[in-house]
Amino acid sequence: MKITWSFSRPVPLILIISSSLYLINGESFDYPEANLSTSWTNSPSAPHSVNFSDGSTVRSILLRGSFGPRYACGFFCNGSCDTYLFAIFIVQTDSASYITMPSIGFPQVVWSANRDRPVRLNATLLLKSDGDLVLQDVDGTVAWSTNTSAKSIAGLNLTETGNLVLFDEKGTTIWQSFDHPTDVLVPGQSLVIGNYLTASVSNTNWTNGGLYSLSVTSEGLFAYVGSNPPQAYYFKLVSGNKTSNVPSYVKFLNGSLALFVLSAEPSEPDEVISVPQASSAQYMKLGSDGHLRVYQWGDKWAEVADLLTGYLGECNYPLVCGTYGICSNNGQCSCPASANGGTSYFRQKDYRQPSLGCSEITPLTCVEQQNHELLELDDIRYFIYDGYNGINNPDMTGVDMESCKQGCLRNCSCKAALFQYGYNSSNGDCYLPSEVFSLMNNVEETTHYNSSAFLKVQNVQSGTVPKKKTSHMALIAGLSVGVLSTVACILGILMYLYKRGNSEEAEEDYLDQVPGLPTRFSYEVLKSATSDFSKKLGEGGFGSVYEGTLGDGTKVAVKLLEGLGQVKKSFLVEVEIIGSIHHVNLVRLIGFCADKSHRLLVYEFMCNGSLDKWIFPKNQAFSLDWKHRWKIIFDIARGLAYLHEDCRQKIIHLDIKPQNILLDESFNAKVSDFGLSKLIDKDQSQVMTAMRGTPGYLAPEWLSSIITEKVDVYGFGVVVLEIVCGRKNLDRYQPEEGMHLLSLFKQKLEEDRLMDMVDKHNEDMQYNEREIVKVMRLAAWCLQSDFTKRPSMSMVVKVMEGVMDVEENLDYGFSFSQLPKPMEAVGRIDAKFAATSPLLPSVLSGPR
Repeated sequence: MKITWSFSRPVPLILIISSSLYLINGESFDYPEANLSTSWTNSPSAPHSVNFSDGSTVRSILLRGSFGPRYACGFFCNGSCDTYLFAIFIVQTDSASYITMPSIGFPQVVWSANRDRPVRLNATLLLKSDGDLVLQDVDGTVAWSTNTSAKSIAGLNLTETGNLVLFDEKGTTIWQSFDHPTDVLVPGQSLVIGNYLTASVSNTNWTNGGLYSLSVTSEGLFAYVGSNPPQAYYFKLVSGNKTSNVPSYVKFLNGSLALFVLSAEPSEPDEVISVPQASSAQYMKLGSDGHLRVYQWGDKWAEVADLLTGYLGECNYPLVCGTYGICSNNGQCSCPASANGGTSYFRQKDYRQPSLGCSEITPLTCVEQQNHELLELDDIRYFIYDGYNGINNPDMTGVDMESCKQGCLRNCSCKAALFQYGYNSSNGDCYLPSEVFSLMNNVEETTHYNSSAFLKVQNVQSGTVPKKKTSHMALIAGLSVGVLSTVACILGILMYLYKRGNSEEAEEDYLDQVPGLPTRFSYEVLKSATSDFSKKLGEGGFGSVYEGTLGDGTKVAVKLLEGLGQVKKSFLVEVEIIGSIHHVNLVRLIGFCADKSHRLLVYEFMCNGSLDKWIFPKNQAFSLDWKHRWKIIFDIARGLAYLHEDCRQKIIHLDIKPQNILLDESFNAKVSDFGLSKLIDKDQSQVMTAMRGTPGYLAPEWLSSIITEKVDVYGFGVVVLEIVCGRKNLDRYQPEEGMHLLSLFKQKLEEDRLMDMVDKHNEDMQYNEREIVKVMRLAAWCLQSDFTKRPSMSMVVKVMEGVMDVEENLDYGFSFSQLPKPMEAVGRIDAKFAATSPLLPSVLSGPR
């Protein structure tokens, strides 16, 4: 039986779709014997649709509470109403009746399912008989889903606290909107580690980044601006030893935003941020300007607190004055100007709205890098100075001002040199951002440091050529060019010979000037830190990895590179490129050593080692439960999605396998070992390169030598199967018919017996069949022989997050043996790249 609502009235708060008597909040509900499939259509003729004077419209499905501010759930639009959100919102009603809808006050959205994929008129929300809550657009495409099919869903409830819940017959919450926050917290809601509040982008004017987020980590609460890498503009730290096994979280309570980082309820919070006591409905919102504000209902919605500003002040928000704008002490915005009325390089984007920032009069271009100059601004500072050590680290430390300036001029992607120092300008910190947000005046008496900013500008005057040229001048110019070309060739040959004879010294001198590098260590320091390289953690493709401890107590993994004839050519690129990448699911490069003939890389220490020892365990005590395996798969996906889509240039890893996935103390997974990686421009769809990687993880297209980032997707698919099945993709100890994992996978897919393959060493794996089968089908999608049919890694992440479904029409003809026999014997293929793009030649801390 199917029941369809077309909005004759909002339906009761709890919709039951199973068959028994259910008790919730002390109230019993009797409901039909048959499962019900329920749908709501976003009909414009619904009798309870309400239009508000601010241009918004709501069509409620569920309504909670009595007279006054109330939570409701349904379709919402604002403005022209061409598109709609399925959302939870607070409305003010003038009646306790379910039928009478809001007529005063504006609705406030506190959660939305499809913020990035709004739907149109006549879209449908379906609560299917299998328990999945699905939002379909008018053309039938799925915009959002809870992915709760086959989870024995018994009903749908909107709670008193504004939480949309799907529950089973035992009253257990299977899915809830509180676990998927957008930009708002409501009282009683928690923000758990791994989740984010992410601001909606409104009428802001930035071109790069500008997206604000708020999250909790194992160290405290952080607010970030979405640059590359993200930069913290606010933090509240919690120090001490963790006393609870509950993941860290913050919770919006009446009177506070409580941080439970080390402890958990019912213990007292570790830290609190005060919030005015609620006298009516409240919500907390991360705005598109980076402010975290609390709003309360009176006779209208009004701001009652700005939680971060008391600590930051007005000027420390990254885009308070837009890009390149300077925020003065009285909050006014202006553009950078030359001293003494010199050349103007910047102008207001909108003179009526100075806060929108400034634009370059002459855009920077790398084609004319010789014409780059620096515009000096005295007593100017930047918001990242007040950031958290480890998040906003300087690009160069202990340098003088001139070295900082030259570091920016040598790096085309650098947009400014920001120099901060105490009393000695020969020993300061240098920041070299690739995008410039708002600047601010520095008051030394308050900050107790000096600061100067040097903005890179394009000097067109130095590159101009007189328009009128006589033939005589042309002749002279031609001869001059010929002579200069000859001299340049001779000088080039001499310089090449000189550098060839002094390559080590030249390399070391160059490293001193390269911007954005991690810490440089001497060989003696690392030798001491590793106790003369006495504790080996493993061996890699280019050397061995040793455990070490730095002088400040930080544990590290030190890779001692060997075979320098091959490694040395790419060492500089490795340090410069990989050292600038920061993501929670990528192993962090802490530093390096280039000391005479010694080349070493220093990485964060990952105490649980590489993934292979946990999924191919010799000792069954190392076997992982499903929760940990799922999290590891998700972490790998997020790390690869960052490499493929969120870096300034796309990075293809090319060697995804369990040995290159490292685990920290909490079993968070991080991708490591970029020794074979490839860096390409984002506008390149594919590149040509010689075959490289590890047999068993190589995508079929390697035979053509033309590859895309989808080779990583294929390797990821193989690793997912290995994680779920607890065995290697090629296991010669298995019977012949089961030796190749992909061949066995194809057979079990066709027989619909995937659980036969699942790791038997951990009983927990047998109790999560629905999720495991879904992940295995995701692996099948990633393993498509035609790379164009594989998902992107960002799509994989969305499937793992439950906002996207696995493709149904899949080809199970997997390719699992692509290499000739002589190559298989090698075990790993190392080949030189073609000249189409530079090599990323590092080897991270994990063993190969």
